[in-house]
Amino acid sequence: MGMTYHPFEICDPGAASRWLVTCDHAANTVPPSVNGGDLGLAPEDMERHIAWDPGAAGVARRLAERLGAPLVMSNFSRLVIDPNRGEDDPTLVMRLYDGTVIPANRDVDETELERRLDAFWRPYHRAIAQMAARRPDTVYLAIHSFAPRLRGRGERPWQIGVLHAADDRLARPLIDRLNREPDLCVGENEPYGGHLPGDAVDRHAMDHGRLNVLIELRNDVIATPQDQIAWADRLAPILEEALAATGL
Repeated sequence: MGMTYHPFEICDPGAASRWLVTCDHAANTVPPSVNGGDLGLAPEDMERHIAWDPGAAGVARRLAERLGAPLVMSNFSRLVIDPNRGEDDPTLVMRLYDGTVIPANRDVDETELERRLDAFWRPYHRAIAQMAARRPDTVYLAIHSFAPRLRGRGERPWQIGVLHAADDRLARPLIDRLNREPDLCVGENEPYGGHLPGDAVDRHAMDHGRLNVLIELRNDVIATPQDQIAWADRLAPILEEALAATGL
């Protein structure tokens, strides 16, 4: 008998820290209920950034440990349905991503979209909402990774990007602190903009006035478990310092 599928994982839900770590694109899993567990892509495409955020889960796990924080991670590929998009976002289920057609998504209709929302997207967000509400001073930390370059585009120089929307209470001291690291090229709202209406940070932090920041790590610098541990160990005290600098 196969193992029961769960669309998310919560690590250390009883952790006392005010930090809450999330990893929206932790897995490249295609659940069995989606086209028999196969989107029609080659295995090498399922290992690319189009299917998940390579290395992000390892960083998030270690960071949560170092911060004494609970961690919520998705357990489905962003190509099944993207947990970092709002329910009404037209890119919620991608049919084409970075030059690659996703065969199993070509004929997704409203019925199938609603089924995927109910099966995967909504349970994941309910889990985040529950963990974020466990204390009134939750600090929301989202961990992502990005590709060194997209097809047909230039190289991305940043090892780390700090993304934020209008609320930069935590992002600003974090950026300032990271800029003091002589070996880092730090992007502010790079390689992506920091505000996407309805995304996970908007939904669980901005809408509730919670301190928040989204960290993007270039996936070639977190390619191995050792790299992931090293980056998390480096970032944990820097994050604590930035939080202390807010005075909040």
